[in-house]
Amino acid sequence: EITNNLKVPLSQINVIITLFDENKNQILVKEVNSLVNTIMPGMKGPFELVLPSNEAKDTESYSLNLDYELSHPKSQVIDITESELSTDNHNNLIITGVVKNNGHITANTVAIIATLYDIEGNVAGVSRIHPEPDYLGVNDNAFFLVTIPDKIQNEQIKEYTLIAESEEYAAVPEFPIGTLVLLAVTLSAYVGITRFSGKIITNLISATNLKS
Repeated sequence: EITNNLKVPLSQINVIITLFDENKNQILVKEVNSLVNTIMPGMKGPFELVLPSNEAKDTESYSLNLDYELSHPKSQVIDITESELSTDNHNNLIITGVVKNNGHITANTVAIIATLYDIEGNVAGVSRIHPEPDYLGVNDNAFFLVTIPDKIQNEQIKEYTLIAESEEYAAVPEFPIGTLVLLAVTLSAYVGITRFSGKIITNLISATNLKS
């Protein structure tokens, strides 16, 4: 996750990830985007790097660099009014809910971003989906469904957060659905590495200073 500790919104957010082997030799440099297009001050945006097994097995450590642009504020009016975490008949995790446009114009290209946490508060998975239709008129709402089919990863998931945004609007502030202990952990600045089925999932970095 990327935490925006600045006083202005961030956009065009890229994470540059350098991978190293056990001898600290550089293996690869990867670049991924934040799943949240505009991260408002005090809010977070997840990102994910998925590696094939042959690349993941040689990776022992990594470094992260953040590239971003400062953005004009957006009205925070795209709100998730309800959500529920459950499982289907195949034991896949499902998050269902309703998203609403509380703004004064139509919200286009609405997206729902889910961040899932393990029992220690580490990021265990991320997902971005679009409701159907992906636009909302003024005061309109829409049902959404997020599926997490990775059963190995599902066993680790204990809590989640949801963020909704559109081209015109940013998300209403959303806190993790869990305990204050979880909240304290996820707001600290740490970098971790977790392997799930050949995946490497990086956890949390912070934007605390303006780029030089």
